Amino acid sequence: MLKFKKYIPFANRVLIRRSNPETKTRGGIIIPEAQQAEVNYGVVVAAGPGLTFTNGVLRDIAVKVGETVLLPSYAGTKIKLGDEQEYWVYRDDDIIGTLEEPVDAKAAKK
Repeated sequence: MLKFKKYIPFANRVLIRRSNPETKTRGGIIIPEAQQAEVNYGVVVAAGPGLTFTNGVLRDIAVKVGETVLLPSYAGTKIKLGDEQEYWVYRDDDIIGTLEEPVDAKAAKK
């Protein structure tokens, strides 16, 4: 299998590093792999310039590098780069939205 060092997205493609699922509860209990929730968010690592329409107008990408985004369950293409991490390539149209400031579960109940 060929491994490449860097991926540069074209057009409206976005490179995402998905977040890892929770493997342990706050109390220290290890969650079995079968029970771990599927992660549907990640961080934008790279983004293309945008989509060029047939009339020459460029529509910019809606997300920026470093943003945490919400992802659909059944989309994207998995790739592995030279750093041995898995990344996913999505069209910016497939990305559902951005996520801001995670909420602490204890603080949310108050």
